[in-house]
Order: sequence, then structure tokens, then C-alpha cells
Amino acid sequence: MAVGTGNIWRFPRIIAKVGGGAFIIPWLLFLFLWSIPLLLLEFGLGRGTRKGCIGAVGTLIGEKFAWLGGFVALCSTAIMFYYSVVTGWCLKYLFASISGALGEVTSADQGLNYFVQFSSSWEPLLFHMLAIGIGALIVWRGVAGGIERANKIIIPSLLIILLISLWRALTLPGAERGLEFLFTPHWETLLDYRTWLEALTQSAWSVGAGWGLLLTYAVYMKKREDVTVNSLVIGMGDYSASLLAALIIIPTAFALIPAALPGGVDMTAVQQYEETIRVIQAAPPYEHYNPASTGLTFVFIPALLNSIQAEFGIVFMVIFFLALTMAAVSSLIAMVELATRILMDAGMPRKRAILIVGSAGFLFGIPSALNMGFFENQDWVWGVGLIVSGLFLSITAIKYGVDRFRRELINVGPGIKLGRWFNLLIAVVLPLEFLALIAWWFYQTAGEDWWNPFAVANPGTCLFQWGVAIIFLIIVNRPLARRSVRGEMLSGIEEE
Repeated sequence: MAVGTGNIWRFPRIIAKVGGGAFIIPWLLFLFLWSIPLLLLEFGLGRGTRKGCIGAVGTLIGEKFAWLGGFVALCSTAIMFYYSVVTGWCLKYLFASISGALGEVTSADQGLNYFVQFSSSWEPLLFHMLAIGIGALIVWRGVAGGIERANKIIIPSLLIILLISLWRALTLPGAERGLEFLFTPHWETLLDYRTWLEALTQSAWSVGAGWGLLLTYAVYMKKREDVTVNSLVIGMGDYSASLLAALIIIPTAFALIPAALPGGVDMTAVQQYEETIRVIQAAPPYEHYNPASTGLTFVFIPALLNSIQAEFGIVFMVIFFLALTMAAVSSLIAMVELATRILMDAGMPRKRAILIVGSAGFLFGIPSALNMGFFENQDWVWGVGLIVSGLFLSITAIKYGVDRFRRELINVGPGIKLGRWFNLLIAVVLPLEFLALIAWWFYQTAGEDWWNPFAVANPGTCLFQWGVAIIFLIIVNRPLARRSVRGEMLSGIEEE
């Protein structure tokens, strides 16, 4: 559920954008002060109620509050609509690397042209449909027969591929400059609200905290599972995968980009280093190399990997995009299962629910598949929306009673027992993190056309879309909650 394109596609570009080293500090802090606590809440909700997001919240604190779980589900489903598009890109590049079509991409300009031609054609729609179809098919086969069996193959294979890629990346001449950029802190970036907002968003986006995905998987877990150990393993395992991806992509970029720069061979080492940073951050005059924040993976990587063809040929490119595709699919199936579980809680048979989710996923993903501006807007709005989802899960635990939640829903069965410090973390620290970051964000963007609801990435577009979602959920809350909380559990635990 956790390891996906958020590690390989998203993390390297985020850490490059905010300046490397210093970003790791808030990113690590939010693992323990945001993501892992929310994973624990999701485990408790799913295992304790045996229902999806809406039914779980409604069962625990009352049907009139079910819309809080509805927002969590809606946020994750909205991400699924464009995440399927990204999975489609991964499939396209995997097929293109196998066929040899990417072998002709030997420069950043050619990489950009290839992506622009692809993204402006009808092909993203076809691969988006293929991606959502693969996700739905795996979920169709059920939890044990589909999701579990697929991940037993996908996750170990992904780890092996990443380790092979890591070895090759770190043995490239000049890779040490990428390591220097990655781990040298520029302390001034910690004074920028965007560093902290990006760190929290990336942590939640990558680990899956606040998505409701783990809540959904927890519906099927055994009572004796140690949720504390599981949460730590998920969080730290996901962060390890993110660092692996960054250790592959960033050093590779620093090793191979300088030679492709105009006058690169005549630059000093310092000039090459500074210019490479501008390229990977898509700073002027290189901003056109980063359409919809995809540059590092879909524009630069094909050109970079082709630079080592003499030794590895197209095989290395196939290996990389195979890993990226596996990571994308493993997370996509969790999103499909989340939406499917919501419909099942309302009394719908599993297979009919999957057909509806798959069809809706394709239809509502069409705008992101065909318009890069819309895609970028959705990535921003619902990525930051995960912070709101996290707050709503925290409110659910507070309303139920955090100490009671800890004793009755987390500290169940054998394993590590959480102490009273957990109560403070959920009831005080999480809400304060939310308020501090949102207030800082609004303060820093005041006067920058922040209110415009049609901008690509600003507070106004977030508030508008979140507001519409919340108003809609409150209006339909009563019938939604009634069916989700009281609906017959068709093809649920028993069938799996």
C-alpha cells in the first residue's frame, strides 16, 4: 500500500525542488509526529469496526459524523483518479523501453519532446484505462487471491530492482556530487513554509497516512496482529524505499547531466554542479523540462539511462520502468479496494462494486489524462488535502476518547502496548501541526492572489474544492451513513 510512485516518482523531485539535505529533517520528524500515529489510528478503526472509512467513523462516533470518514474516502478516491494516469505513464514507458522506442531519447530535449508528444496525444487515455483495468482486475480476484498474491510478487521484485539500480547509480563517475547535494543541508530552506508543507504532504502521500487505505486493509487483519510494530515497519520501510529512489535518481542526474549541458565540458566543476541543480529543480532557463512536475522521471531518466547503453543497453531502462510500474500498481490496487469497500459497506456485492469503481475511476480520470494543468491542480489540491484527512481522523479519535481508543482498539492482543504519550500525540500534537502549517501557509501567501479558486496551486483552489466536497458530504450524510453503518456486510470478511 505504502511503497509506490510516491517514493520513486514524487520523493526525488520534491527533495530536489526544496534544495536537498535540510528537507530530510522535517520529513523525518513528520514520520513520527504525523504519519505513524495516523497509521495506528487507521489500524484501530479498520480492525475494530470491520468497515471502510465512512462506516468506521459512523460506527465509532455516531452516524452524524460519518461525513468525516467520507472526506477521507473522497480525498483518496480523487487521488486515485489522477494516480491511475501516472500508472498509465509508467506502463507506457515500460512498453516503450521494451520495444526500444526510448532508445532514441539521448538528450533532455528529446526526452521532453517524447513526453510532450505522448501527453498531448490520445495515448494517456488508453494507458489510463489499462492501468485502472489492471487495478480493478486484481481487486476483483479478492484480498487473498488478488491483492495479497500480487503483492507477494511485486514488492520483493521491486526491492531487488531498486538495489540493482542503486549499485549502478552509485558506481557512475560523478555520482558523489549527487550524494553531496542530497545530504548537504541548506539551513535557510527550513525558514520557508513550503519546505515544511511539502515535507508533511510528502510523508502523508508516500506512507499512505490519512488516506484510509490502511484502514481498509485493516478490515481483513487478524485480531492478534501487533499494529504498533506493523505501523513502524510500514513507515520506516516506506521511507527506506524513498531514500533508495533518491539515491538512484539524484546521483545519476549529477553524473550524467553536466556532459549534456551547453558548454558543459568547458565548465568548472563548481559551475557544472550549480547548473545541474538548476536543471533538476527546473529553474530558469530549464523550467520547461518539468511539465506537471514530471521532469526527473519521465524527461531526464530515459536520456540519462541511455547514456550508459554501452554497458547495459536497454536492459537497465526496462528494469527501472518495471520497478516504477510495479510500485504504481501496488498502491493503485489499495485505492481501488478502498472505494470498493465503501460500496460493500452499503450492501453492494463486491464484483458489482468493483465494476462501478473501475468505471468511475476511468471517467473521472479523463481530465487529468488529457490536460496537464488539471492534473497538476489535482495533485496539489488532494495531496495537501491529506493533511485535512489526517485532522479528521484525529478528531474521530478525540471524539471517541483517545485513551479509550488506545486501550480498546490499538492495545488489543499480544505485542507492544502504547503508553499515555500516544494520547498527547493524537489530541494535541496532530491538531497543532495542522493549524501551524495551514496558518503559516496562508500568512506567507497573503496578497498573492491566494483566493483565486481557479489557480493551479494556491490556498483558494484548495479551499474551494475541499469546501464543495465537505458541503456535499454533509448534505448526503444521513443516507450515506445509514447504509454504511447499518448496511449488510455482503461478501466482506466471510467471502475473503
